[in-house]
Amino acid sequence: MSSVELIRDEGNEVPSPGASLTLLRQLRKNCLGVLGIALVVLVFASAILGPFIITHDPIRIMVGPRLADPSLEFLLGTDHMGRDTFSRVLMGGRVPLLVAFVSLGSSLAVGLVLGLIAGFGPRWLDNLLLVVFDTIRSFPGIIFALAVIGLLGPSLGSVIFVIAITSMPIYARVVRTQTEALRQSEYIAAERSMGAGTTRILTVHVLPNVIGPLLILVSMDVPAVIAVEAGLSFLGLGVRPPTPDWGAILNDGYNYINQTPWMVIAGGIPIVLATLGFTFLGEALRDIFDPKLRKDL
Repeated sequence: MSSVELIRDEGNEVPSPGASLTLLRQLRKNCLGVLGIALVVLVFASAILGPFIITHDPIRIMVGPRLADPSLEFLLGTDHMGRDTFSRVLMGGRVPLLVAFVSLGSSLAVGLVLGLIAGFGPRWLDNLLLVVFDTIRSFPGIIFALAVIGLLGPSLGSVIFVIAITSMPIYARVVRTQTEALRQSEYIAAERSMGAGTTRILTVHVLPNVIGPLLILVSMDVPAVIAVEAGLSFLGLGVRPPTPDWGAILNDGYNYINQTPWMVIAGGIPIVLATLGFTFLGEALRDIFDPKLRKDL
């Protein structure tokens, strides 16, 4: 998984709900950010509205039009079983998006809690959690994925579990670093002197400062998760047939690329667009939330 090292100044918080208009104006002035949002919306819209847009049943096998070229009836041609590639591409976006947001959401939640505990807890607990984080990160991601899937079997749940486990230490370490830095700040000491409890300090002062970097990391990691899920499905270790999936479409297209290139093109373009969209969005969020790169309106 990719990560971005972000150091925030003390007391510099994420824009509050009252500053939403300012955040939108900053995004609007960032051309790559606007393009990223447009691509992300396009990917989500195609996945959500897919059942209303598809022209054929994505898993229906038709013997006649196997490996057909694009036409008015089959916009992106058909695969080796006669299934409509256009319909499979639209419905196939649901799997990587589901994997990305379930796995990253769960790893983000766990990493946030463990990072706060490590950064604000006793030193012995911090050292113990660091050992756990380093142990998990010491395993090569692909080897770990192959081992887990070999034990649990190929399934959507196995892919989500692998990505969630390998991503969690990244978020936990970022939160731990930010929390440890804020813990020594003067305004935290002032809060303690006024009788503020640990829960209030973490939720009111520490949490808003770590959300910005985490949002950037998550948006940057979504393309990597999509690529991992597509790669595992390409190897036959992801979702099981006949569920439509971009990686499975690429695998089918690779096997029949000499007969027709349309499946490879149709399976690759959505991955490229999703990668560009979330990467551009992450770059825009970094420019906004990182005080070193923030641009004045």
